[in-house]
Amino acid sequence: MRNIPFLVVIDNLESEKDWWDQKLVMDLLPRFGGETHILISTRLPCVMNLEPLKLSYLSGVEAMSLMQGSIKDYPIADIDALRIIEEKVGRLTLALAIVGSMLSELPINPSRLLDTINRMPSRDILWSGREVHLLRKNTFLLQLFEVCFSIFDHADGPGSLATRMVLVSGWFAPAAIPISLLSLAAHKVPKKHNGTQFWRKLLHSLTCGFSSSYSKRSEVEASSMLLRFNLARSSIKEGYFHFNELIKVYARKRGLTGAANAMVQAVASRGSLSLHSEHVWAACFLLFGFGNNPKVVELRVSELLCLVKQVILPLAIWTFVTFSRCGAALELLRVCTDALEAADQAFLTPVEKWLDKSLCWKPIQTNAQLNPYLWEELALSRATVLETRAKLMLRGGQFDIGDDLIRKAIFIRTSICGEDHPDTIAARETLSKLTRLLANVETHTSS
Repeated sequence: MRNIPFLVVIDNLESEKDWWDQKLVMDLLPRFGGETHILISTRLPCVMNLEPLKLSYLSGVEAMSLMQGSIKDYPIADIDALRIIEEKVGRLTLALAIVGSMLSELPINPSRLLDTINRMPSRDILWSGREVHLLRKNTFLLQLFEVCFSIFDHADGPGSLATRMVLVSGWFAPAAIPISLLSLAAHKVPKKHNGTQFWRKLLHSLTCGFSSSYSKRSEVEASSMLLRFNLARSSIKEGYFHFNELIKVYARKRGLTGAANAMVQAVASRGSLSLHSEHVWAACFLLFGFGNNPKVVELRVSELLCLVKQVILPLAIWTFVTFSRCGAALELLRVCTDALEAADQAFLTPVEKWLDKSLCWKPIQTNAQLNPYLWEELALSRATVLETRAKLMLRGGQFDIGDDLIRKAIFIRTSICGEDHPDTIAARETLSKLTRLLANVETHTSS
């Protein structure tokens, strides 16, 4: 606004209207005609009534150069194989770079690589959503991804760390991912081997000599493989990776068992609000679902309570205080309250065990009776979330809603801890503030 020559870059704009608060992109931009310049990349046909410049695909010469790398003396048959690969991937730079890295890293020629990709079985995947359009129609690209995973698994054993790092990346936020967090999530995914004897033999001959120099891979070695095979690229932040969105979409659609849970657990145990806030939010989306996004992860009650204490409450307060994103913070606490109430209802549902059927005189119990300490902890956690919501409502001027929330928290605390407990007394003090402010508002309104 002060004619400072900033350069504003909005990358991969998905919609002109923000889905969270319904603001138009125009509302977020400085006025036109100043010193600030704005670059927007998008797949949309039109933005702010302006038709974007269309970027052309690589030329045939550029595509061949990207695949060949430093090797320029291929015979005619191999050049033809490269042209077939180029056509099959639609000159997609991601695929061309992966092919080029395979040819430079492995003792294989283009003709044999083409044959290997064509023979790789494709997975049965249920495609849906606009973001998977390119993947749905390009089965060759998916086979190329699977060849990469098979090479990693052959070099490092079934379910290699490098493969699991790629597959778990799909559940992280669309931002640079810390390698330590990615590796931790990958280690939490159980190994599973789906290969056949045929593919083990084929890949052994394909990567002959490759696995001998790359035995068991540590985090550093697995990361190095991902970079060399162009499945990941390094970030300007040291120790961070970027993954192409096509790779992340395929990782989610491929459906590695436990990958989403592993991501949430990794963020809960090692995530930092100041360093990894995007991924902390992504974990919340997987756990609770926002708007039309469904829940993906189900946690045990003990895990949920730990996450609420260590992640949800700090994130909500930090978002509210640091960035004044009041709506986002309060919505997070609201869906968290719903999750805790659902868990509480499940605790009050009678549990019938096979042993109880043989003991006809024994009454059917609830989980709350079987695990009284865990149920009390669940109730107190719900009270804490309600109180936090009430305090934020107080700061935001929504006194009537805050009053209702804090009364619920006081009821829970009084029932479990008693009226003289410090937490109950603190909640009553918050209620007094809300009551006083609410009375002042009503007085001013009536006058």
